[in-house]
Amino acid sequence: MMKTPICDFVKKYVESAALRLHMPGHKGVSFIGIESLDITEIDGADSLYEAGGIIKESEDNASALFGCPTYYSTEGASHSIRAMLYLISLYAGERGERPRIFAAMNAHKVFLSAAALLDLDVEWLEFDGREGYLSCLPDAKKLDAFLQSSDKKPTAIYLTSPDYLGNITDIKAISAVCKKYGVLLAVDNAHGAYLRFLTPSQHPIDLGADICCDSAHKTLPALTGAAYLHISNTAPRIFVSEAKNALALFGSTSPSYLILQSLDRLNLYLSSGYNERLSSLAERVKMLKTRLSEVGYTLYGNETTKITLATKAYGYTGTDFAKILAEKGIVCEYADPDFIVFMLTDETGEEGLSRLENALLSVPKMPPIATDRIVIHRPERVMSIRDAMLSPCERVATANGLGRVLAQPSVSCPPAVPIAFCGEKIDEKTLLAFDYYGIKELTVVKK
Repeated sequence: MMKTPICDFVKKYVESAALRLHMPGHKGVSFIGIESLDITEIDGADSLYEAGGIIKESEDNASALFGCPTYYSTEGASHSIRAMLYLISLYAGERGERPRIFAAMNAHKVFLSAAALLDLDVEWLEFDGREGYLSCLPDAKKLDAFLQSSDKKPTAIYLTSPDYLGNITDIKAISAVCKKYGVLLAVDNAHGAYLRFLTPSQHPIDLGADICCDSAHKTLPALTGAAYLHISNTAPRIFVSEAKNALALFGSTSPSYLILQSLDRLNLYLSSGYNERLSSLAERVKMLKTRLSEVGYTLYGNETTKITLATKAYGYTGTDFAKILAEKGIVCEYADPDFIVFMLTDETGEEGLSRLENALLSVPKMPPIATDRIVIHRPERVMSIRDAMLSPCERVATANGLGRVLAQPSVSCPPAVPIAFCGEKIDEKTLLAFDYYGIKELTVVKK
């Protein structure tokens, strides 16, 4: 049976009834009910970025489960994304190159802030078949042609898979292209930690990615903020040797031991029949998707445990549909004018799946809403991401943004995916897109 060294240490410490003359200030006294388990780096508790004791043992357990060097973050996949890009930057420096990344256009906004901090050269990859700004469907043949025609090859290709709407990229095919040209492949797999445990595995590392991040809390039963950084066994050596330094560079010196215990306990959960439970969930979700299609719903995406409905074909905007379901006690992950997204896990349970099915089947189908699909395009870039994000800035009403240079992504979380990128000059089409998605204010470079 998989051991839980962090949980065991904290439990023993709680039972010792020691007088806590160390941080945190609550001293283990109950305030919201979990304080006794909330500790700091006392003797024996190890230290996340210099792990050599119970944290290292726990990370080794996670590494065995994921089949590659795996490191913990208590600050979400955002933390791991910054570390990934730093490691890629180090690798470029080792080769005497400036770090240059070709990124799919549905990157999380933390990619922009990390690119600014690390002074990365970023070029955006455009692919066909985009539905709004959340999806970007990378095609291996098009990427091959793009790299072949590129005078200067990038250090890495950066993709988001699964994306927010549940599209999974053919990582295996993309990886083959990257290897053909000697280019690294980095994947934001925040929504796909569970993919390792499908049969066969669909995890990016197993399909050829060099490095990726997972949000354990998004699709596994971990506390919010629990995340992983995974490094392929064939990745450049500097990735493993500098992984802890990369995480320490961007991480708090006070990592949450509650989240570390959550990650530690997750190892036992994943090693105790999770593959079989996930297989059963996948089959149940597949049946539900079939049933929804039969009654007239239009489904989008190919992710196993996510259901995305293109609701206008059913007669509703996604946001209106979300309100209808909220009245029935069903709270979605995300909704916008076109889509509604439901994230399902083994913890949803049969009762939860039945509640969702009954609620969806109770919504009457209405005449389709016929609207022109919003066009997402790349406006002119007039500043680098770094220069734009680090410039003096100001807030303006979206209607007054024409001709201004975007300084910050100006999107909330969820979905935290930029509609336009920092350093781009806002044009009329981009204004229409901001308005369509309800963005009322923009942060622009100060004149």
